[in-house]
Amino acid sequence: MQRIPPAPGQESVWDYPRPPRLEPTTKHLRVVFNGVVIAETQRGQRVLETSHPPVYYFPPEDVQSQYLVPSLRQSFCEWKGKGAYYHVKVGDRQANHAAWYYPQPTPAFAAIRNYIAFYAGLMDECTVDGVGVLPQPGDFYGGWITPDIVGPFKGAPGTWGW
Repeated sequence: MQRIPPAPGQESVWDYPRPPRLEPTTKHLRVVFNGVVIAETQRGQRVLETSHPPVYYFPPEDVQSQYLVPSLRQSFCEWKGKGAYYHVKVGDRQANHAAWYYPQPTPAFAAIRNYIAFYAGLMDECTVDGVGVLPQPGDFYGGWITPDIVGPFKGAPGTWGW
């Protein structure tokens, strides 16, 4: 693994901290599934962690909750606590375990209590300030890659030991 030096206006995920940092963002975040905007905000939060592209969290009031179906899947993050999941269902299409949230996050991440994040690779379109995102490699992490973020990124085969 070799860090890609960021150009002006870019961030390197290798400059992000561990443990991760939570920060508010006023960037315009948008998620589309099956032709419907299911989430849109300029009041999001982003989690920045070494080797990971940012994970964006939407305030629950900026998500169309009628498209979220509770899932039985759970996970545990050493930094944020126990996570819960939603399937995203719009019309005749459903993306399983496509969104997650922390109902009782650790104190350091209390600001994202019940905020919802989406796996970009399972949605039709996710954008940050109108720019389409690429999903973080692999199927575990949910970071959003935009042109202003450089890696390499954890998640692809062979990167678990980073």
